[in-house]
Amino acid sequence: MLQMRAFKFFSFSILCLVHLAISGQARHHFTLSPAPAPAPAPTSDGTTIDQGIACALMLVALAITYLFH
Repeated sequence: MLQMRAFKFFSFSILCLVHLAISGQARHHFTLSPAPAPAPAPTSDGTTIDQGIACALMLVALAITYLFH
């Protein structure tokens, strides 16, 4: 008796989840939403990042040179 009640509860919860998933997808599919805003312009074209990496590598090279002399 207890197993049957647990099975009914489990099957009911699975059916509820399936229903919510289907109805949520249908509602989202048929509603009209405004177009997303355009992406903002990039703040840098990558040269700042390249210069930062170059500066870090130069500092590493300077530290290695200092350690060897």
